[in-house]
Formats: sequence, C-alpha cells, structure tokens
Amino acid sequence: MDHFDDLPKRHRNHATESKAEAAFQNLLSNSEEFVLQASDRKDYGTDCQIEVINRDSATNVRIHVQLKGTGRDENADGSVSVEIRRSNLNYLLMQPHSFFVCYHILTNTLRFCSADAVIRRYEHCGQNWTQQHTLTVIFSELLTDARLKSLAVLARSSAASLRDTRVAQTTARPEDLPGIVKAARPDLHVPEDEAQAAAMLSSLYDSGADDMISAAFEKFASVLPQDNDAMIFCYMAEINLGMAGRSCKTARITDGISHLTSKLDTGRLDAGNLHYSIGNGFSALGREDEAVKAYEIALQHLTGDDGTIPLAECYMNLGSSYRKLGDGQNAAESFSKALRHNPHLPEAHFALGLHYHRKGEYGEALEHFDQVVFAERTLGKRSSVSGWRINVLFNLGDGLAAFREINTLLSDAGDEGWIWPWCGQQVASFGRTSPENARLSIPFWDRYLRTHQNCPSGVRERLLNRLYLRSEGQVMDITYPAFKTEFEASIKHVRGAEAAYLWDRLGHWAQEDDNWREAESCFRIAYDLAGGHYGYCLGTALNFLDRPEESLPILLSQAEEIQPDDMSWFQVAVAYEKLGRARDSIGAYMKVIELNSNYELAWFNMGGVHWNAGELEEASRVWKTAVDRFPDHELAALLRHDLPLVLS
Repeated sequence: MDHFDDLPKRHRNHATESKAEAAFQNLLSNSEEFVLQASDRKDYGTDCQIEVINRDSATNVRIHVQLKGTGRDENADGSVSVEIRRSNLNYLLMQPHSFFVCYHILTNTLRFCSADAVIRRYEHCGQNWTQQHTLTVIFSELLTDARLKSLAVLARSSAASLRDTRVAQTTARPEDLPGIVKAARPDLHVPEDEAQAAAMLSSLYDSGADDMISAAFEKFASVLPQDNDAMIFCYMAEINLGMAGRSCKTARITDGISHLTSKLDTGRLDAGNLHYSIGNGFSALGREDEAVKAYEIALQHLTGDDGTIPLAECYMNLGSSYRKLGDGQNAAESFSKALRHNPHLPEAHFALGLHYHRKGEYGEALEHFDQVVFAERTLGKRSSVSGWRINVLFNLGDGLAAFREINTLLSDAGDEGWIWPWCGQQVASFGRTSPENARLSIPFWDRYLRTHQNCPSGVRERLLNRLYLRSEGQVMDITYPAFKTEFEASIKHVRGAEAAYLWDRLGHWAQEDDNWREAESCFRIAYDLAGGHYGYCLGTALNFLDRPEESLPILLSQAEEIQPDDMSWFQVAVAYEKLGRARDSIGAYMKVIELNSNYELAWFNMGGVHWNAGELEEASRVWKTAVDRFPDHELAALLRHDLPLVLS
C-alpha cells in the first residue's frame, strides 16, 4: 500500500509565505493604527489591504501590501534583497503609499520598503530598467509599530486632502467650478522616506511654495520627527502665510514660535535668522510688541556680510510692526533703514509709498511705488501696488495714467476678487472730477457692466457720467428724447435715493432745454422716490407750468422745514403771486431779502406785486431801491424805459 503515500509535496515557498503572513498579521493585531481588511483572492501584485483606524473609527483609507519571504542571508550592509516582477511594482504603484513587506526567516524580522522607494531608486540608477522583467527590492528598514503609525497619519491626511478636493468639485455649481479648479493647489505626494521628505520640503520652501507646504503640513509632520531640522520649513511657511494674512491656523503658528525658540540653544541654526522668524511669528499673531522685541534682538545678530538681504528684511518687518502699533515715525525710519541696506527691496518701497500716501504726499508716494519690482511673479503683491498707484495718480490729477493702470490691473481681476470693486470705487470717486476723467470712465463702466450685468452701482455711475458730460457741454450728439430712452432702460436697475438723484439730474437737462413738462415729470418721480429737498425742483417746475395750487404746499414744506433758504422762499413768493395772494407773496419776498439782501429778482418782483395790487407808492419805493442797488440789471433798464415816472 506504499503507493498511497505518494502525495503532493509542499513547496518551500509556501512555508515561507505562511510564516510571512503569520508574522505580518501578528504585527497588525498589536497595532492600533491598522486592521487587516482584505486578502486579495486573485493576487496580481497585492496580497492584502490594510485599513487605517483613527481613534477606534474605521476610515476606509486603505494601503495595498505585497508580502514576501526569504531565507537568504543578509547583504553586507544588513539589508535583505528580494526579486519581484516589474509588473508587480507597476500594479502597486496604482495606489498611493503601497509597500512591500519581507519576512526574513533567518532573523525572524519583518522588513519594509515602499513602492515609491523602489521606483525612485531605479529612476536614479542610470540604467534602462524599464525593459527588465524582474527588479530587486532592497529591504533595509524594519517594519515597526512606529513606522505603521507614521504610514497611517500620512495615508489618512493624503486621502482627506483628495476627498475634500473631490467633494468641493462635485458639489460646486457649474458656474463656480472654473474658479474652484483654478484656486485648488496641486496635491503633494509626500514620500515615506524621511531624508527624501526633508529634501523635498527644503526645496519647496526655497522656491516660495508656502501654500503647498501648508496644505501638506500634516503629511510632512507624519514623516519627519519634530526634532528634524527640516520641520522648521513647515512652521516658517505657515508663519509667512500668517504675515500675508493668508493663514488662520493660529495654533500652528504658535507651535512654530515654540519650535523656533527650541532651536536657539542647539547652535545648528543662525540665531539672527531664528529671532527674525520668531518676530514674524509674533507679527502673524498680531502680537506686535513681542514682534518688535524679537526683531531688535535679531538685528543684534544679523550683519550685512552675507549680502545685506536678511538685515534689510528685518528692518522692513520691524517697520511693519511699528506701523501696526500706530508709530508711524519709527515705522518710516525702519523702512528707510531697510532701503539703505537694500535699495531695491520692493516691500520697503511699497511700505514707504503707503506711508506717504497716508500723509497726502502723493508725489513721494508715487516715487516709491514706481520702484516696486518683485522678483517673483506674485499676483497679490503686484496687483496691490497697481491698486494704490491708481489712487495716487487720480489724486495727482493724472487721470489718463490712472485709467491706463486700471486697464492693466483688470487683466488680473479673474484671480483677485478685490480688483473690480476697488477700481469701481476709484472711478466713482474721481470719474467726475474733470470732463477728461468722465470720458475715460464711460468705457470702464461699459466693461464693468459686461462683467457685472445690471449692477445698480455700475448703472448709476454710468448714467451720472453721461449726465455730467452733458452738463459740461461735452456731449452734443445726443438729444434729450434719445437719452431718456436709454435712461429708462437702465434706471429700472437702480432703487431708492440713488434713482431719485438720477431722475433729478435728468429733470435738470429738460429744464435747461426749457421743457418744463418733462422736467416736472422727472422731478415728480424723484420726489415720490425720496421726498425731501427734491420738492424744491418739483415746486419750481409746477410754478413754471402755472400750477401754483400744486406747488405751494410742496414749496412751503421746503421753505419752512427742509430747505429754509432764500431760493425756497422765492418760489413760495412766486406761488402766492400766481394765486393772487399779494400780502402773502410780499411777506415771502421779505423773507427772501432778510436771508439774502442781494437777491436781485426778489426786489424787482416784490415791487411788481405792490404795483399789481394798486400800491403804487410802495411799488415806486421798492423799485427805486432795486434800481439803486442793481443798476445794471436788465429789469432796471426796463423800468427806466417803460416807467420813468415811477423812478422820478
């Protein structure tokens, strides 16, 4: 019966793989960071998936793992080498943070090597490895619970970042999606290797990628220990963003100050630069008194021997802290010292430009703004300078240059939300200070309304500029009826007092054309919308239309309450006169003269009321006074010609 003992042989690899699986599962069973979630039924390159656990919560963040085992001796450096198929590596690379695990039988240890490390080594080996069928994975690191913790944090933060980006795009309205995509930062893949991560972080910081470093802060922190000097770049990037008003992570900035302070006694980093960065941290938190102290200590250590840039920047930031503390004099002195050490420092020229702008010294401000040239293409910085130059140029009366600056700045409006409102504010403030500015403002408002369709403020300003140009005699090619058609198509987008003012301006155009019926219609709309002083124009138009019974109540309200001046009382007197109420008319004219004894027409009209009332003696007395006071008035000449006896 011996032939029944001829059974299948167990391959040695099967025993090795079983030991590898058992050792790996044993490590996971003692881990609080991962659970074994699935073993791949069809092994194309992944043996299992492990899921990150976060405070007893499953996360559905999974890492793919390929298990290997070997009984070979260690390499001379203590590492272990295992051959794999190249397609096996390609398969793992499809998922982030995938790694190989090797069970070394001779030492009874589990070894770790990330798929990223394998591809990185082959990419830099200088060989044409892409055509090989097999590759060698070198395991030099033990797989420990500490490594699992680091991997868990790294994988969880990476997955959360990708999820948030995906959700933001999925839930966005279609019209908002382009802006969201443009504002999104590229997702940074931080390697599991400490040295590689440190080198990447240093390079990113040197290139000014503060936003990207901040977004990947937790990834770097999961790979780099707190005592790794490269972590300083993470904290300084966050502090830089805080200084620029682009970070709300105050706890991280506070931790950064503590981290930088802890480096002061190590002797590995320059004390002057550390105190400078500590000062930046305090300033980012708004603790300017502490920032000033840190900058002053930094200045005791910094010298100009290394190119003067750090020293100049320290004076620059010291000045900024003084400015925030309200000490303009010390601020300006610090900015000037910064320029003495680096005459081309753009931030110092910008700060001094703002200093002179606040003092109303626009020529000096423009001189400094003109010297601001940022070496890097930083949109926010460059556009801010242009924004202030626009205001300075307007204040200096150079509207043509201001509008050129506006047209250039608007090319960045899609990336900076403040640009359109700022430019609109400047043009609204200065667009009617001269006919030239008003002419240049019309194309601006046309462009503004194409971007902000039917915006009430844009519609209002465009109409006001058209009316202003007409009042200045600059628009001669359009008639009142034609303009009113355009006006009525636009005014429906303006409400309340702003619409009332526009109707009032249109009424004055009709009034100047001696079209009192149209004027009365416009003034009435203004009065109905806002009441108040618009009653004067409406009452005046009604007087000209010989409708005193309507005008008198409106004009009395003006003269007695709203606008008790000589002009209001004059129109009251006219209304009384038209109603045949001579005594009331004369009383109103007397009020006019009490308020303004040089109101020529009031004198002549009051004489006329006496004359029409049969009070010839009083008429003669008043007219004599009027002719004596205003001998060159046309009515004086008329009286001399038509009624010489009255004046004798």
